[in-house]
Amino acid sequence: MRQRFDAMSGLGNQTIMGRIVARARRANACHSDRATMRAWERFLSGEPLTSTPSALIDSWQRSLQSGVSPTAESAPVAVQGDAVAALCGRHRELLTASDRLFSVTADLFADSRSILLLTNQDGVILKAAGDLRTLAAGEKIHLTSGGDWRENRAGTNGIGTTLATGQPTYIHGAEHFCEGIKSWSCAAAPIFEPGTGKILGVLDISGPPSTYQINNLTLAVTAAHQIQMVLAEQATREHVRLLSFCLQRLSSSDATGMVLIDRAGRLVHTTSRVPLPVGIGERLPGMDEGTAVEDWAQRLPKGLHADWFSPVVVDGSTIGAMLVVPMRSRPINARIAERSDEADPQRSGFAQIQGQSAAILAAINRGRQLARKRVPVLIEGETGVGKELFARAIHGEEGGGGPFVAYNCGAASKELIASELFGHVRGAFTGATAEGRPGRFELAHGGTLCLDEIGEMPLELQPVLLRALEEGIVYRLGDTQPRRVDVRLLAMTNRNLREDVGSGHFRRDLYYRISVTRMRIPPLRERDIDIDLLVAFFNRRLAQRHAVPERRLSAEIMAVLRAYSWPGNVREIRNVIENLLLTSSAELVTLDELPAELLTGTAAAVAPPVQEPSGRLEETERLAIVRAVQDAHGNLAQAARSLGVSRSTLYRKLELYQPGVIAKPAGE
Repeated sequence: MRQRFDAMSGLGNQTIMGRIVARARRANACHSDRATMRAWERFLSGEPLTSTPSALIDSWQRSLQSGVSPTAESAPVAVQGDAVAALCGRHRELLTASDRLFSVTADLFADSRSILLLTNQDGVILKAAGDLRTLAAGEKIHLTSGGDWRENRAGTNGIGTTLATGQPTYIHGAEHFCEGIKSWSCAAAPIFEPGTGKILGVLDISGPPSTYQINNLTLAVTAAHQIQMVLAEQATREHVRLLSFCLQRLSSSDATGMVLIDRAGRLVHTTSRVPLPVGIGERLPGMDEGTAVEDWAQRLPKGLHADWFSPVVVDGSTIGAMLVVPMRSRPINARIAERSDEADPQRSGFAQIQGQSAAILAAINRGRQLARKRVPVLIEGETGVGKELFARAIHGEEGGGGPFVAYNCGAASKELIASELFGHVRGAFTGATAEGRPGRFELAHGGTLCLDEIGEMPLELQPVLLRALEEGIVYRLGDTQPRRVDVRLLAMTNRNLREDVGSGHFRRDLYYRISVTRMRIPPLRERDIDIDLLVAFFNRRLAQRHAVPERRLSAEIMAVLRAYSWPGNVREIRNVIENLLLTSSAELVTLDELPAELLTGTAAAVAPPVQEPSGRLEETERLAIVRAVQDAHGNLAQAARSLGVSRSTLYRKLELYQPGVIAKPAGE
């Protein structure tokens, strides 16, 4: 019994001793805080400091020079509302890599009075977890999603100073620059991108000064390193998928080399002898996650041609891009669209064509009927209706596989067109490649040749094209050797070829050869019920592509869009929505943002009919508006000026007096 009592006494003594040590540490911390507070006050008054660490003084100096107020109570907010979700979407890879860490540590931090924070490379908080009381307190100083903790915005703090120095940082209590943040203690460590060393974000542990622990910084560094390891594993898995897919493509081509780029713009693999400005694992200039992979073709380093470039899509997701270096150099001004259905699945089926109107459904039904009949198809339609989309859908629906090779007959001179379609041998003409090269017919062998703007084909070349289609044989320029080809022809035009035949601008025999079957793609003005569907589709898809929030279009805006004639068809409506997404971050679209042609083109459609005044004030106002619109011949901007009101006010009045009605003014 005596031994047991002594053991318990010893345990009690150890517990008491631990409390004494903890109390001593807190006392030392309080003493240090008071000394740091006095140093901060002397710093702000301009007095020289000798005993304060130089790294801390440097941070205070940067904060002061950036214009941060030392009396600030909180950090600024960078994003809020729907913009937070859009921001997280742009950093989904980093967030995914941190998921397991946050799920495990959330419970550990639950009663610790500490919280775990993850930011992006700009110091904006993406995610927070931990003690609920501390999370609530953190919201008061914007230590939560959307808060901007860069040093030049929030002064000296763990997150911002880590980003400024690139080093793990512990900022305790009074060491913070802003007065309202001095009641916090934070340990932060940078998260580096595997392979490049670029800072992707910061992992931070924050809490009140009473949570001060010497090992907090070690814990932050360890957690940041764990996220880096997960990122490296994710990149490795995706690189293997990219390499496997591209090697299969390369084995079936006559290429001499290949360059692989992952979706972060980093060089993954190269077998090309073309010199590159970066090494494996490094990011190519101008290529990053902030720009669409499809746009990288215009940013390639010197020596790489856009003709070689193709995004890599696997299971509906773009995982990178590949450049296939051909055995024979291709001219830069003759770009070949040779994407197989496998490489570009979103453009290879009728299911991707948006529309529910009777006109578009009839066109889709006819396209499906013609898809499995291996005969030429003449696809007619105005500019921007989506003729190539239907051509790709016919090719993809056919099920026979093979390449899809597209060429624009109006894009070059007749000499270059002949070379591009039929190929050439060495020395065939001035500027010919030393090795010669195949033409589009040979490249499309076993697949589909899609000729856009067939009506622009020079008359001198039309008999040659007709012979190639009739005989299935082509001759390269300067060569007498026949080459047999098996291609399915899809021709597209926005012209009336029958009229061109009558005027002698297009050969009658070629017309009948390419129009064995025909289909017409309806213009958007014949697809009125599809306007809403297309607006919603492009709003959603383009917002995802550019990583911006979708925008809300009011009934007033939709009335204008429905009333417009859309001479540029689907391409024009896509461009309008993309412009609205990229030129404003406001949630609601306003009339002033719409292109002038939409407003002037729909003025007559939204103006209410003239009626005699009934004596009421509203009737008098309505009549004045109607007459102003008619006097301005439908120009709402001019009508608004004559009335002395803004254009948006005029639209609201029109909607008020004639809501939802689409009608011409009386007398028209």
